[in-house]
Amino acid sequence: MATGTLISLTLYFVLMLGIGLFAWKKSTDSSEGYLLGGRNLPPAVAALSAGASDMSGWLLLGLPGALYASGLVEAWIGIGLFIGALVNWIVVAPRLRDQTVSYGNALTIPEFLANRFPDRAIALRVVSAIIIVLFFTVYTAAGLVGGGKLFVSSFAGLFGDTGMSDYMTGIWMTAGVVLAYTMVGGFLAVSLTDFVQGCIMVVALILMPIVVLTSDGGMDAASRAVHGVDPNFLSLFHGLGVIGFLSAITWGLGYFGQPHIIVRFMAVKEGGVKTARNIGMSWMFVSLIGALGVGILGRAHVELNGLTLEDPETIFILLADTLFHPLITGFLLAALLAAIMSTISSQLLVASSSLTEDFYRLFFRKDATERETVNVSRVCVLLVALAAIAIAADPESEVLGLVSNAWAGFGAAFGPLIVLALTWDKMTGSGAVAGLVTGALVVIGWISAGFGDSFLGGPGVYEIIPGFIASWAAIVLVSRLGTSPAVPREATMH
Repeated sequence: MATGTLISLTLYFVLMLGIGLFAWKKSTDSSEGYLLGGRNLPPAVAALSAGASDMSGWLLLGLPGALYASGLVEAWIGIGLFIGALVNWIVVAPRLRDQTVSYGNALTIPEFLANRFPDRAIALRVVSAIIIVLFFTVYTAAGLVGGGKLFVSSFAGLFGDTGMSDYMTGIWMTAGVVLAYTMVGGFLAVSLTDFVQGCIMVVALILMPIVVLTSDGGMDAASRAVHGVDPNFLSLFHGLGVIGFLSAITWGLGYFGQPHIIVRFMAVKEGGVKTARNIGMSWMFVSLIGALGVGILGRAHVELNGLTLEDPETIFILLADTLFHPLITGFLLAALLAAIMSTISSQLLVASSSLTEDFYRLFFRKDATERETVNVSRVCVLLVALAAIAIAADPESEVLGLVSNAWAGFGAAFGPLIVLALTWDKMTGSGAVAGLVTGALVVIGWISAGFGDSFLGGPGVYEIIPGFIASWAAIVLVSRLGTSPAVPREATMH
């Protein structure tokens, strides 16, 4: 079976590399082309690129695994994310597309913040760039671990005599392909590959639940099977307290502060935001429904067929291995790899763009040529990837545990900052710095105190809630205590 599956994955890798070469011909002559695709992404590409880089392996592993283990009540995280994504497209996307151009044609989020608040430009660029690079290096490492484990589960012994050989082979193959198309083709390559990967993901998420239902006797049989596990398995509310509900639904707040997602808003072609929003939200709705189906129907399949599954998050892989021809299994595993790779490539490019624009050009070579800047960006992509590989080499590394909190960290540090910077003209540079630092510190402190697991003797509270509130309050309070500078939009031209 491994050989047929490997053929499908090889064809997928070749396709990704081909897209990278196409993008290299189209958009790597300038910094704007390499880092933002010339701000000319078609709406469909921008929409699916944002969705694919957002969802990562969580859509095919984490969410189905949570539903498999605990039932439909886990769907509230997906509901919260859908609402947050919709508000993000409505509130942030059109304003960020417009204002990053009018405030100095900013190519990165830190550069936009610096141009928006020139009195605190250096502090905002440096602090936000450091947060982006550090968190995304760890995020990238987590994605590479996912690629390594996928190869261990699917191709054990094919590349070596030990599981560790398979694991490291998976990491290097995943990293190598992502590096190839990202370094060569830049943002356009990342976005186009994300588009293809998004299409693969949604087809897989539609196909798998249908096949499971067909093979197991339909919805009635599945319903009886999960009811036998727990009579409340299909309840959206059973056991859901107020704190649990808020902790799940507020995942959506994180969208406003995810640099690898909102950078797509900066790149969509002029006038294309509304179309991109409609396409992106439709994709997300179908994908989330498919993920729910994989988790719930996967549990029914395991129960009906007397199977054993040690790790609930591998239900997608189990179904792919047991229900499909090896070539189709390869396609389905390519969907999983697509989810992983789309996020890795986006994170690598955003981190490298911050290193290039917010460190190299800011402190070392302000008058660097476009060719030099693009080449430096490529080197930075490689450096971030190598650091991530070093972290991922130990699959048990404790630092990888921080990744589950990075969404909250980005959401609390950047979320209120981005929303208010785009919508409130009385916000000041000092308020921006205060919000950025406060949000990050509150999230870190909340995690360190263990309040995410248990708060005041009760259930834990997701750290994005106090972090987001504290950051928003800090911005408003410090801005009102200071003086709001008049900053013309065309100031600080890049």
